[in-house]
Amino acid sequence: MRYNFRLFWRTFYRSFFKSKNTTARLTRKRFFFLALFYLIWPAGMLIHWFCFWLDDILFPEYKNHPIEKPLFILGNLRSGSTFLHRLLSRDSETFTSLTTWDIYLTPSVTQKKITQFVSRLDKNYFNNTLHRALYAFDRRTLGTIKIHPISFFQPEEDENIHLHIWDGYFVTFLFPFMDEMPDYQHFDEALPPEHKKRIMTFYRSMLQRHLYASGKKYFVAKNPAFSPKIATLTEFFPDARILYLARNPLDMLPSTISWINYARRQFTDPGDGYHYIEEILEMTQHWYRHPLAYLDAHPSPRHLIMKYDDLIQRPESVIRAFYEQFGYPDKPGLPVIIDQAVKETLAFKSDHSYSLEKMGFTREQIMRIYADIFERFNFETREDLVPVKSIELDM
Repeated sequence: MRYNFRLFWRTFYRSFFKSKNTTARLTRKRFFFLALFYLIWPAGMLIHWFCFWLDDILFPEYKNHPIEKPLFILGNLRSGSTFLHRLLSRDSETFTSLTTWDIYLTPSVTQKKITQFVSRLDKNYFNNTLHRALYAFDRRTLGTIKIHPISFFQPEEDENIHLHIWDGYFVTFLFPFMDEMPDYQHFDEALPPEHKKRIMTFYRSMLQRHLYASGKKYFVAKNPAFSPKIATLTEFFPDARILYLARNPLDMLPSTISWINYARRQFTDPGDGYHYIEEILEMTQHWYRHPLAYLDAHPSPRHLIMKYDDLIQRPESVIRAFYEQFGYPDKPGLPVIIDQAVKETLAFKSDHSYSLEKMGFTREQIMRIYADIFERFNFETREDLVPVKSIELDM
C-alpha cells in the first residue's frame, strides 16, 4: 500500500497559495475548514496506518480471505444506487457493506476487533449505555444532513476508502483542483497500469479486512465512481457480480449537478450559482457509455443492466430475479425488507432542490446530449417529466 503524498502536498499547496480564482478560494470559511482538516486528518491517518501495520502482525490471515461473489452496483450519481444498496444491506444474513463508521473510524481489522470487544462489554455489563449514546450522537450530527441520509451505522459508498491513500475521486470533493488530479473519471483508459494496480490492490485488501473481521460472506457496494473503472474492477474481482443502474438523464443530470455543487460547497466557498457544469457533462456521459460498452462486449450471467424505473415500480420481482441470477440464497423475508426500505425512503424528504433554467439547460438540450441513452432505454421525454423546479427524494 502506498499513500499519494505528491497529491496530498499539491492539494495542500494549492489550497493556501494558489487558490485564487478557483472554486476553492481561500475565504474565511475555507480557511477554518483547512485548519480543522490539517489538525485532525494527518493524526487520524497515522493511527489508521499503524493499525494496518498491526493487522499484518496480528491477523495476517486476512490477506488470504476469499471475496466470494461480491456485488458492485454501478451507474451515474443520483441513479437509485443508494436506495438499492441500503435495501440489500438490510438482508444482513446475506450481505455486508462498509458503513461510514467502518470507512472513517475502523478501517483496519485491529480497530474492528477492538470495537467488537468494547461492544460486547457494553452489551453484557453496561446495558448498552455506550451504544445508545453513540446513536444519539449520530442523530444529532450526521442525522441532521437533509440532502442525503448519512449515518455512522448505515452503508456508505466505499469509494471513500481511497481517502486513506489520498488517491480517488472523492478527494475532489474536499479539494476541487481538477488540474492537479489524476483523471479518475476516465479511470480505465486514463490511469497507467501501475497506478490502477496500486489503487485496486489497496481496495481489495480493505474488503478482505472487512470480510475477515465481520465473518460475513457476500460483500455489496454501490459506487457510481466505479463506473469508469469497470474493466479494472472485473480484473481484480473475477468473481464479481456487476449491476448497472440506468436512470433517465432528465432526472439524473440536474440532480447530479445540484448534488456535486452541494457536496463541494460544504468544504469550499465558490460563490453563487452552479459550477463544474462541463466536468459533470463529460463525466456523466462517460459513466453511461463506458460501462455499457464494456457490458455489451462481455456478456455474462454475472452482469445485469437495470432501469431505475423497473427497480422502483416492481422492486421485489426485480430483486428476486437478480438474487437467482447471481447465485445468492433466497430470502423468505425479502418482502418485509423491501417494504421497510421503501417506507424509509419515502419518509426522507431531501433538501435537494434545483432549477434547470438556473443551470442553463433545457429539456431539448439534455435529450440531444444523451440521445443514444434515450434511444437505448426508451426513456420518457415528455415535457412535463422535468418541472422547472424539482425537489426529490434521496437516490
